[in-house]
Amino acid sequence: MSRTMKQCLHLGNTNVLGVISLIITLGSLNVKVAECRAIGLGNSEYSAINCRKHSATLTDFGGVGDGKTSNTKIFATAIANLTQHASDGGATLIVPSGKWLTGPFNLTSHFTLFLQKDAVILASQDEKEWPSVALLPSYGKGRDAPDGRFSSLIFGYNLTDVVITGQNGTLDGQGSYWWVKFKKKEFTLTRPYMIEIMFSDQIQISNITLINSPSWFVHPIYSSNIIVSGLTILAPIDSPNTDGVNPDSCTNTRIEDCYIVSGDDCISPKSGWDNYGVKFGKPTKNIIIRRITCISPDSAMVALGSEMSGGIEDIRVEDLTAIDTQSAVRIKTAVGRGAYVKNIYVRNLNLNTMKYVFWMTGSYGSHPDPEFDPKALPVISGINYKDIVAKNVTYAARLEGIPNDPFTGICISNVTMELSKEQHKLQWNCTDISGVSNNVTPTPCEELQQKGKSDCVFPTDKLPIEVMFLVEQSSQVYLNVGLTYSRNNRK
Repeated sequence: MSRTMKQCLHLGNTNVLGVISLIITLGSLNVKVAECRAIGLGNSEYSAINCRKHSATLTDFGGVGDGKTSNTKIFATAIANLTQHASDGGATLIVPSGKWLTGPFNLTSHFTLFLQKDAVILASQDEKEWPSVALLPSYGKGRDAPDGRFSSLIFGYNLTDVVITGQNGTLDGQGSYWWVKFKKKEFTLTRPYMIEIMFSDQIQISNITLINSPSWFVHPIYSSNIIVSGLTILAPIDSPNTDGVNPDSCTNTRIEDCYIVSGDDCISPKSGWDNYGVKFGKPTKNIIIRRITCISPDSAMVALGSEMSGGIEDIRVEDLTAIDTQSAVRIKTAVGRGAYVKNIYVRNLNLNTMKYVFWMTGSYGSHPDPEFDPKALPVISGINYKDIVAKNVTYAARLEGIPNDPFTGICISNVTMELSKEQHKLQWNCTDISGVSNNVTPTPCEELQQKGKSDCVFPTDKLPIEVMFLVEQSSQVYLNVGLTYSRNNRK
């Protein structure tokens, strides 16, 4: 069982819950850890930020898993029914094996959506099942079309304590319908995302497979305390805007142990678009991204922006692998964005077949309005890369700041890049940037040749999202930390 979350064990066909609560004091930090055992899911166990006292299956409400019958009303009825348990230990909705066709549905607080093995939630291709929702205030316009946007397949608003997990069950967005119409410019609304959770706290999305989203896959926005773990995300490499995980104006987020094949950026922290994002003013900060494998020939493994007008700061990226991917950790911005990207820390990258290893863009062209503020200049500073091995590289770096608004404080250390047969003659293309480098091959551009410290910075402190779930759930750990505990069994 992994670190930091509560263990839930489910057996048999009835619903019984037992909880052992343990209060562990580590210095000044109190961490509450519970081991939960419930009956009702068959022989399975899973980790979760919270376990539930009540559970039901989709078939209890008349669900039909034949891949043809619409279950949109069934999901709505089931979740509405289970909402009554929010103040009494919460509830789990179990999606059993089968193909469950549905339009969008809304989640509730203190709730777990659990996809059993061989369960597939199929997104309806009937547009009449997809309601429109309000534009995002930090964007002002739709990303595909200005007039509005379709609801996401799984949607949540103003929630606390939400878990989407399972035994590697599948969400299938059936995106080809949406991609074709998008390429033909037939939509007046922005395409739906697969999962979007807004203005919420304590979110877990883990151990499921997501395929063929109409657009972005996972989009937590205006939210905090988020764990995204153990996802397999798959889309054709030519599918439009199928970003994997995009935390947007979010605080305290951990993205880890995911495998992503995408037609766009695998992971892309964001925080709003031009003047709308500046006015909304909610940054994305305190983000951990680690142990990710990405394949994206036309986009980035991690892209910061380009929608970054609320600010992006304290992003920690480590132990990532990219295969046949356009760039590694990219910064995208433009005149009109305003705000900042600062205090970015990257280490331990394993890169194989890359167009660019380092890429920063100060002229990313998309804007919500044609008349953007030319005085809204972004501040890009404190960008640190270290301990990178890259093979089969076409360009070492394309680092393009903004005239009269240079990108500063760039640090690159301990980097080895092996060039491909198609290597570009100019390996380092640097304009309007400044920084330092040490032990980098091939030799960086003059703007980075000032010698810095022997190593670039990577913080040693723990972010809150790490500390919240730091304690390993094993008796050995319990015995070694000298805890005190109380036992409280409920039925």
